[in-house]
Amino acid sequence: MNANRAVRRPGLDELRLLAKVARMYHEKGIRQPQIAAELNLSQARVSRMLKQAVEVGIVHTVVTMPSGVHSDLEDELQGRYGLRDAVVVDTIGAGDEVLPALGSGAAAYLDMTLTGGHVVGISSWSETLISAVDRMPRKSVPVVDKVVQIVGGLGDAAVQMQATRLTARFAELTGGMPVYLPAPGLVGTPAVRRAMMNDVSVRDVLGTWGQLTDALVGIGSLEPSPLLQRSGNAVAEADQDELRRLGAVGDVCFRFFDEEGKLVRSTFDQRVIGVTAKELLAVPRRIGVAGGERKYSAIRAALLGGWVNILITDLAMAHRLLDGA
Repeated sequence: MNANRAVRRPGLDELRLLAKVARMYHEKGIRQPQIAAELNLSQARVSRMLKQAVEVGIVHTVVTMPSGVHSDLEDELQGRYGLRDAVVVDTIGAGDEVLPALGSGAAAYLDMTLTGGHVVGISSWSETLISAVDRMPRKSVPVVDKVVQIVGGLGDAAVQMQATRLTARFAELTGGMPVYLPAPGLVGTPAVRRAMMNDVSVRDVLGTWGQLTDALVGIGSLEPSPLLQRSGNAVAEADQDELRRLGAVGDVCFRFFDEEGKLVRSTFDQRVIGVTAKELLAVPRRIGVAGGERKYSAIRAALLGGWVNILITDLAMAHRLLDGA
């Protein structure tokens, strides 16, 4: 309907016929050809009358959300933070209790949106991502070309194996070729980092980061995650103190940022072997999976800084992000 054209108000007799047609179609489920036959009207006229019934207010369209679906909140999050997409999972919890539901939500989202030709970077130091991959169904045809590790291993060697397994498992489920980063995630000095980044095997992996179509990441708070704590907590107390002094509230791929989402430039940042902030922000789809009460400041800052442009989170976090509390 042309918005500039006033809607003609039908007379009472015409309104009765419009209402009759509308009830037959919407309430009784009678198809348009049958309505036309019963009322001796053309099918084209029945179609026009149904549209007119909406225009004059006889029929009101109401979309009712199924239980557990929060499309309204997802739309609000997209608008508030300029996101490409948002998924609100119907679960509430203060901490790790939200991980299984977030994992299931992320697995379903990836299953629907990985459709072919993707090069996915994966930040393997996230229990939420581990939970998501554990719940992903195997694709019957390849939908991913490469699965690239974008942060080196950290902490205890036994826990580092989880990083390799996560990359391998995601590649296996999606039909992609795994590309591993053969380096620690954190080294002792910036000089050691520079030397390792010049190693041929590491440079080969770095060359794939510019090809990424998707980055699948967790969002960390300054407080170490249980996974990092089990690994021996690679972020030492001295590093945490420095980051805290500089205003850091969270990280993506061990690139820490302040409450406004701006990169915190620190000696810690110069010792990380992993995707840089500039490289990460150039990835078209940056999918962040995170929730739980303690991560509010980190998630909000990650959204403000554009570190992720697709967010998968829990119901309580969605409300808090919108309320600004």
